[in-house]
Amino acid sequence: MNWGHKIIVVYVLFVAGMGFLAYKASTQNKDLVTEDYYAKELVYQQKIDQSKRASALSAPVQIKMINNELAISFPKDFAAKQVKGDVVLYCPSDERKDMQKIFTVTDSAVEINVPPNYHGLHYVKINWEVEGVSYYYEEKIFI
Repeated sequence: MNWGHKIIVVYVLFVAGMGFLAYKASTQNKDLVTEDYYAKELVYQQKIDQSKRASALSAPVQIKMINNELAISFPKDFAAKQVKGDVVLYCPSDERKDMQKIFTVTDSAVEINVPPNYHGLHYVKINWEVEGVSYYYEEKIFI
């Protein structure tokens, strides 16, 4: 094999390698954090205000994982008051593992059943409202 054939073989291998990389790149999962990210970014100041109100409470929201069940307890500031809101269990690595639950509780914890195959990093995002005042709390958990 002379040097001309070797150059052709190297060139063909290079083109085949680039084609393979282009194919693999096109088959990767491209989940966005959210589909309507621009609209949510416009109201982000409200989320900051809600977070400040939540951090000013007497105690933080308690999040515990007990036997494939996520238990969320609110501070004593909301004793005997109706708490309405929603909880989002967000998995940054897989959109299919995201969960959302709307709740209304009085003096009890919010409980969410988590399937056993939902292992890994998740964000618990809680929006709630009590007597017309809205709050927001977010925490990372490993399931």
